[in-house]
Amino acid sequence: MNARLQELADFRVVARNWLEENCPLSMRLPMVQEEIVWGGRNAVFENPESKLWLDRMAEKGWTCPSWPTEFGGGGLNKEETIILSEELRRINARPALTSFGISMLGPVLLEYGNYEQKLEHLPKIARGEIRWCQGYSEPGSGSDLASLKTKADLKGDSYIINGSKIWTSYADKADWIFCLVRTDFEVPKHAGISFILFDMASKGVSTKPIQLISGSSPFCETFFDDVVVPSVNLVGRLNDGWSIAKRLLQHERTMISSFGLAGGQMDRGGSNSVMTSIEKTAMRYRGDTEKLSDPILRDEISQFKIDSAAFALTSQRSQEESKKGQGPNATSSMLKNYGCELNKRRYEILMKALGSQGLGWEGNKFTEEELLITREWLRSKANSIEGGTSEIQLNVIAKRVLGLPDMLSHNTDKRES
Repeated sequence: MNARLQELADFRVVARNWLEENCPLSMRLPMVQEEIVWGGRNAVFENPESKLWLDRMAEKGWTCPSWPTEFGGGGLNKEETIILSEELRRINARPALTSFGISMLGPVLLEYGNYEQKLEHLPKIARGEIRWCQGYSEPGSGSDLASLKTKADLKGDSYIINGSKIWTSYADKADWIFCLVRTDFEVPKHAGISFILFDMASKGVSTKPIQLISGSSPFCETFFDDVVVPSVNLVGRLNDGWSIAKRLLQHERTMISSFGLAGGQMDRGGSNSVMTSIEKTAMRYRGDTEKLSDPILRDEISQFKIDSAAFALTSQRSQEESKKGQGPNATSSMLKNYGCELNKRRYEILMKALGSQGLGWEGNKFTEEELLITREWLRSKANSIEGGTSEIQLNVIAKRVLGLPDMLSHNTDKRES
C-alpha cells in the first residue's frame, strides 16, 4: 500500500473511532421531522442529544468537513470528506445540521466573498448559529429570474432595498437572507444584478407563509420596505451578482438532486419522510409475508431500485470527478433533473402500494403514515419546479453539456444562463 492510501486508511480508522465514541445512540435512529436541526438564533432542540451531536460535530469542524479550519470547517480534502460520509452512513448517523448556509451560501462565499465576509459568516454557519434563506424568485420573475425588480439604491454607506420575493423557503424562521437585487436599471438585465446579505430582523422586512396543497407552509412571500443594509454586505463586484447567482444555483441543484438517492427520499430537512423500503411497505399493505405478490408492482419496484442504485453511483462519480475541477457545473442540472424524476417515481409507486389507502386526506380511517405519504406525493410534484424547472434543466444540458446552439434568443434570458 502506497503512502497516500495508508494515510486514507488511517484517517478512516480515526474517523470511525471518533464517530463511535461521539455520536449519541438516538442520533443513529431514523430522523423524525420535529428533530431536524436547522440551527439559528431561535433554534429549539426537541431531543437534547441533537444539540450535543451538533456541538461535537461543529467543534470537530465536521458539519462542513471540506471547509478551511480558519472558517469553522474540518479542513479535509475530497478523499477524506468522502470517507467521513461513508463512515457516517455506516452508523446511520443523522445530519448534525441542515442548513442552506452549508449547501448553498457557504460554497459561494468561499469562492466570491472577501476575507472579512468569510470570517464573519462561515464559522457561524458551521456552528449552526445563523439560519439562512434564499431571496431569488419574485412574483413576476421565476424561470426568467434575471427580470427581477427588487432594487437596492446606494445611499452613503448603505443600500436601501425595496421589493418582494416569493417562494422563499422558511423565510419566517430564518435569521439572514442571501438576496438578489437590481442595482442598475440602465443596462441589460443580467448586467444590473447584485448579490447581497442582510439580517431578516432588519426594520422593513416582513414575511407571509404560503400554504401548499400538501397542507404545509414551508414557503413565504417576503417583503422589503426601505430596508437599510450596510454596503459591506455586498458579495463580489457590484452588478456582477448574476455570476454568483448561477453558481449558487448549481450548488442548490446538486442538493435537490439528492432527493432521488437510493437511501430514501430526503426532504429539505434531511429526514426520511416515509419508509425507505418501498417493497416492505407494499408487502405490508397487501398482507404478503415472503415476497410481494403483485408481479407488475414487483417489476416496477425492481426497476426503480436498479435506477436508484445507478443514480447513486453516478452522483458519487460526479462528486469524485469534481476533485479535478472547480466545484459544481452543468452536470448538476443532469443530476437535478433525473433525481427529481426518480423521487416522483418513488411516490407514484408508494401510492400504488397503498391502493385505496392512498386516497385519504384526513380522518381516522387512515393512519398517520398513509396521510403523510399522500401529502408527500403531492409535494413531490414541486421537485421538477424548484431550483429551476425540468425544462430549464434540459435547456442547460442541451447548451452546456451537449453543446447545442441556442435556437431562440430568449432562452439566454432564463434562469440557467
